[in-house]
Amino acid sequence: MSIVAIVGRPNVGKSTFFNRMIQRREAIVDAVSGVTRDRHYGKSDWNGKEFSLIDTGGYVKGSDDIFEAEIDKQVELAIDEADAIIFMVSVEDGVTGMDEDVLKLLRKSQKPFFVAVNKVDAANRQNDAVEFYNMGIEKYYTLSSINGSGTGDLLDDLVSALPMEDEKETVELPRFAVVGRPNAGKSSFINALIGQDRYIVTDVAGTTRDSIDTRYNRFGFEFNLVDTAGIRRKAKVKEDLEFYSVMRSVRAIEHSDVIILVFDATRGFDGQVQNILWLAHRNNKGVVILANKWDLVEKDNESVKEFEKHIRQQCEPWVDVPIVFMSVLNKQRIFKAIETAVEVYQNRSKRIKTSVLNDTMLPIIERNPPPAYKAKYVKIKYITQLPTPYPAFAFFANLPQYVKEAYKRFLENKLREEFDFNGVPVTIYIRKK
Repeated sequence: MSIVAIVGRPNVGKSTFFNRMIQRREAIVDAVSGVTRDRHYGKSDWNGKEFSLIDTGGYVKGSDDIFEAEIDKQVELAIDEADAIIFMVSVEDGVTGMDEDVLKLLRKSQKPFFVAVNKVDAANRQNDAVEFYNMGIEKYYTLSSINGSGTGDLLDDLVSALPMEDEKETVELPRFAVVGRPNAGKSSFINALIGQDRYIVTDVAGTTRDSIDTRYNRFGFEFNLVDTAGIRRKAKVKEDLEFYSVMRSVRAIEHSDVIILVFDATRGFDGQVQNILWLAHRNNKGVVILANKWDLVEKDNESVKEFEKHIRQQCEPWVDVPIVFMSVLNKQRIFKAIETAVEVYQNRSKRIKTSVLNDTMLPIIERNPPPAYKAKYVKIKYITQLPTPYPAFAFFANLPQYVKEAYKRFLENKLREEFDFNGVPVTIYIRKK
């Protein structure tokens, strides 16, 4: 699929245009400069032609700001990847020195680019855009990212400049969301896996703001890795930007198949990490726990066992979760972590034949029947797996109202023993036969 990058200086409306094109509010939009940091990918189409769209941060040449320097690298990488570029400027500010810097970068790339004069929200602003001819360009397009006016002419010329490609059937890939507290090493983990600086990494908490997908193939299995912003307790979230970042992370959990929960081993498996675990559990997602920065922990021969035991105590009653001790900095066990995540995805997708389920579980239930209640005996006669994206089982009984939570946990544990649902929540329903 062809790739189109949206570039420009800060605060010209790139993310607003990106959201309009992909028809979802994925990129955070705010009046504050420098909101977008990493390259953000989405899919769009025009006149029947599909293309990938890249939203980038605002390009500021020669800035001393640590984020601006990293954003500039991301912009340059996006231009390098793209087949065509939308160069966005603002009619409100006219031609600025930063616009000239971006133009030099685009001319050097020798890629086709289209100058989009944004914020032309009224007819009287059309004449103000004439100033952009001073940049030495042949043509510009006036538009409004807010209301969508004027985008048609730009997109007509854009798609005609994109290379022709064969029609291919698109497949919805599994999604693995990398989540955790701020500064746990989530972006560094994905950068280490893919072998490039796809995401900006600094020591400043809250560096990542949007939830961003990266396509990844490992162990013969292709999926989307989703980098997310760090999730802090509500009381700690003060800024609107961080609130939206946390909401994006929560939404990424809800729309993913497996949650890779990264925490800083030097800080321990604290209450906020446990909250994220239970959020994933409530949404019936597969979970892998990654103890990052293990190289910084003072340890002996028993450290792994003791630490693992402590984590499982914090996870009770859901203790059947894989735990991987790793160091992103030293690239220690990072591929073991992703291999484990793939296994958890396969466990979550597992389908068990009804005959096998009944042949295995009914003898266990006969040996350990539900406790009698008020001299009434509960009999479970039949079991089936429900057609849900996660493991859910219906046990049909004569008196389902008398089956208590303790016995449901017993059934769940037996299912885990017999069929291996490591890392996946299992839901039990007792129904009237």
